[in-house]
Amino acid sequence: MSKLSEIKSVWQVALSDKSFRIRTALTLILLALVLFLLANFLAYNERRPGFTINDPFLSSFNPVDLTWFTFVLIYLGLITALIFLTFHPARMLTALQSYTLIGALRIITIYFLPLNEPVHIIPLTDPFVEFFGGGTTLLRDLFFSGHTSTMFLFFLTARSKKLKTLFLICTILIAFAVLVQHVHYTIDVIAAPFFAYTSYRISRLINKKKKPAKNSS
Repeated sequence: MSKLSEIKSVWQVALSDKSFRIRTALTLILLALVLFLLANFLAYNERRPGFTINDPFLSSFNPVDLTWFTFVLIYLGLITALIFLTFHPARMLTALQSYTLIGALRIITIYFLPLNEPVHIIPLTDPFVEFFGGGTTLLRDLFFSGHTSTMFLFFLTARSKKLKTLFLICTILIAFAVLVQHVHYTIDVIAAPFFAYTSYRISRLINKKKKPAKNSS
């Protein structure tokens, strides 16, 4: 069986389940809504007054521009995760739900913690978006790190040991890179895996199949 045939087969089986179809449709609607709200909120957040954290770790060294290194890791992880998840509809649904929750949590946390960008930040501008023109570089989408939490989510949803190892290494390197570039405060990066894990666990509970009740008679 070819890879395309395998993908088609697993999705036909998954979509034959009415519950899965409903959950998938609702997830995609909510994801689109959260991404729309997040994009608009982050644009608004750039203009809000905020406060600056005294971060002893960032203050101990000058920033280094690791933009290309960071985005190579991000896109490598994203492409790898999408290829893997395409073969596993249930895990794909969990990942999409978790990412939706992460987006919602970012809106909430950024709203209540409007942080100014680190003093010596080197803006993390997506080189691919910049190449094709357009897009605004955000400086204050800080608590918590979206890039770090997303990569850790890929680690959580991965199935094989090799993929888990790859995503864990990418998570650590991305966390290191955004700190070295002073894109995030230390607390942003430390908190990211916890929010990703919380979102993942909630998604797992949503999709947990109830066992049939035992006959008590």
